[in-house]
Amino acid sequence: MGFSQDNLKGFVLALSSSAFVGASFIIKKKGLRRAAAASGVRAGVGGFSYLLEPLWWLGMITMIVGEVANFVAYAFAPAVLVTPLGALSIIVSAVLAHFILNEKLHQLGILGCVMCIAGSIVIVIHAPQESPITSVQEIWSMATQPAFLLYVGSVIVLVFIMIFHFAPQCGHSNVLVFTGICSFMGSLSVMSVKAVGTALKLTFEGNNQLLYPETWFFVFIVATCVITQMNYLNKEAVTINIPLTYKKLLR
Repeated sequence: MGFSQDNLKGFVLALSSSAFVGASFIIKKKGLRRAAAASGVRAGVGGFSYLLEPLWWLGMITMIVGEVANFVAYAFAPAVLVTPLGALSIIVSAVLAHFILNEKLHQLGILGCVMCIAGSIVIVIHAPQESPITSVQEIWSMATQPAFLLYVGSVIVLVFIMIFHFAPQCGHSNVLVFTGICSFMGSLSVMSVKAVGTALKLTFEGNNQLLYPETWFFVFIVATCVITQMNYLNKEAVTINIPLTYKKLLR
């Protein structure tokens, strides 16, 4: 895959995003621990005392910076280039967790990190070239293909089952429940983030995409996915006593 100027910008932004997002998980977890120690109620069982914890907000700001960089990266580079680089946040989290949270990275964790790096490199190198997108309506046309709509419907059904059935029963004892909800919702946000990023890029270039209702629909999807992910990510981070490094590797 050739690296144009836009692809290079997207590549650098995606790497920066991974660094900020990876660090944010560590900072937020320390904030969640402090809040739970002070109030006696964990976020995993419905506590919201972390909203008064400055360290949690620092982690949230760090995550926002990382997500904004990731958002802008989608406007410049293809999703097949940007998305795999998000796995590198695992490496950042693993290293910081080792030094800050005293979570030891054992052989299986190291193997997982190596596989993430190798997988990202392979996908980036062999990713197909993306055709130029001239309007958000082109993305809407792709997003409304029957195959993709079937996938979206399946994911929504799975998410609702996990939220209303599995989360109340075993969400506080099985890290895969909250992790699964976040991961499934994240898979839906990729298309919408790409659409919104492209719409803003084209608008700044003089081709106003804010006039199309499709743009605002994608904005709504992004907001819904982000809010849902943030809620269950906080629950997942303190659900059970599993190091954050391994929780990240399960994604």
